[in-house]
Amino acid sequence: MASLSSEDAFQHCQGLSLADLESAPSLRSRSASLSSTGSSGRLQLRHRVAQLMACVEDISSDDEIHEEVSRTLDEAFLIWGKKLKDKWQEFRLHLVTWNVGTASPPPDVTSLLQLNSLGPTTDMYVIGLQEVNSKITNFLSDLAFDDPWSIFFMTVLSPLGYIKLSSVRMQGLLLLIFVKHVHLPFIRHIHTNYTRTGLYGYWGNKGGVSVRLSLFGHTICFVNCHLPAHMENTEQRLDDFEKILEMQFEGENIPSPLDHELLFWFGDLNFRIADYGIHFVRESINNKRFSLLWEKDQLNMAKKKEAFLREFKEGPLQFKPTYKFDLDSEVYDTSEKKRKPAWTDRILWKVKNLSEVASKEGEFPEEENPVSVTLNNYVSHMSYGISDHKPVTGTFKLEMKPLVSDPLVVLNPEGDWSAEHDVLIRYSAAPELPSSAWDWIGLFQVTFRHVKDYITYAWVEDDEISFSRDSKQVYMSASEIPKMGGEFLLCYFSNNLQSIVGISEPFQIQCSQTPIEKDVPEEESSWLYKPDNPGSGGGSENRKGI
Repeated sequence: MASLSSEDAFQHCQGLSLADLESAPSLRSRSASLSSTGSSGRLQLRHRVAQLMACVEDISSDDEIHEEVSRTLDEAFLIWGKKLKDKWQEFRLHLVTWNVGTASPPPDVTSLLQLNSLGPTTDMYVIGLQEVNSKITNFLSDLAFDDPWSIFFMTVLSPLGYIKLSSVRMQGLLLLIFVKHVHLPFIRHIHTNYTRTGLYGYWGNKGGVSVRLSLFGHTICFVNCHLPAHMENTEQRLDDFEKILEMQFEGENIPSPLDHELLFWFGDLNFRIADYGIHFVRESINNKRFSLLWEKDQLNMAKKKEAFLREFKEGPLQFKPTYKFDLDSEVYDTSEKKRKPAWTDRILWKVKNLSEVASKEGEFPEEENPVSVTLNNYVSHMSYGISDHKPVTGTFKLEMKPLVSDPLVVLNPEGDWSAEHDVLIRYSAAPELPSSAWDWIGLFQVTFRHVKDYITYAWVEDDEISFSRDSKQVYMSASEIPKMGGEFLLCYFSNNLQSIVGISEPFQIQCSQTPIEKDVPEEESSWLYKPDNPGSGGGSENRKGI
């Protein structure tokens, strides 16, 4: 390309103005030489970039013009960055940690879960409990059935459109994750694990339970811990947490907790307030001068000293220490022991720093972190008195650049549904779906609690009746459709991914005109006679892998 003078080059560069960059899509309509196709638009932009590169070559020796062009480019990149940021996914997460002291669930958790909040709807609830009743009779019962706390939270959240996505239990430690239906196809690779640290690793009264998953293509890990008690055991707490962080999830290519893009660490961490006497601590609390106690908080001190803790962030402790209280009160321990108040119950998080990873690998990071975390609220809830700890909640806004934006399966009911006739489901799967003969489509009520809470199901291969290049059809027998009708959903469960990878819009099933047998409950009459029903001993529970 012919060389231009500095002045001519700058005038030439002005053809790519800031206004043009702000309204780049309008270039198509303004340019007579441009067609309406995207490829023509990209060709025009490439031509402009080539012109810009020529300009940069010619004006590199003119400092004044160079500064002006650089300033304009900086503004352009800011505008472009904002446009890209507008495409990021916002996700609201509400996290609860609570040492429940073997108590039964309270009558109401509206304030704990912020169910009356006027702000944006919560997308996911993460609930970490410690000291759930694990006496032998209770624990054996909980192995066979859902524990009372899981049932309680499912009862509260399922009518609001949340499903229990995952849970993991180790004696008194319980971690529950609930998510809005709409997000199910974008949550994959769910794995759970636990680490015992009591009695030198042989007993699970202390330790951690973890759930990891992929959300819109980004890896997130949640670790709920109960660490050793007492003032003098700081080093033991740190050692135990390091051991928990070293645990590995089962499966190939699954990162350790610290290697996830986002890691949440919470629970009854049992760190205490050192050095200060009980009277100074209580006086500071009564006067709401919490900052006087921060520097002697053992966790704050450890974060300054221990390298593996430095990247963990926590919101300001602008609430009363959450331990130890008399039951059903807001009065600190009046027993003979008179435990010194402490912020034992905490929520911390860590975002993997791409720039540090790149520098270690000798590369330069090309973009900012694809995940950002904003803490909107970090509080305790003093009104709950069932244990000697007060629950703590953190409300977060996650912003992420979606790496997964389309479900692996799109499915819909065909025609009108009722128990008067067989019904059809049409679905299409993305090429990258790792399909299996054990994949199935379940029919669920819109208030379903978890993936096993189906009314009936169809095997995608066994019950297939037709297929084309773009889609397939499966059927469900009229005898399996609920006669009472109502509002339902269809979900496609992938056996290989162990998660729901497609969900339909809610739809209506018409009430049957045939009289319903009164001696058979409706939920049983819809699927009782399915040959491979899990409850009939056909072994399909193992086939489903759930």
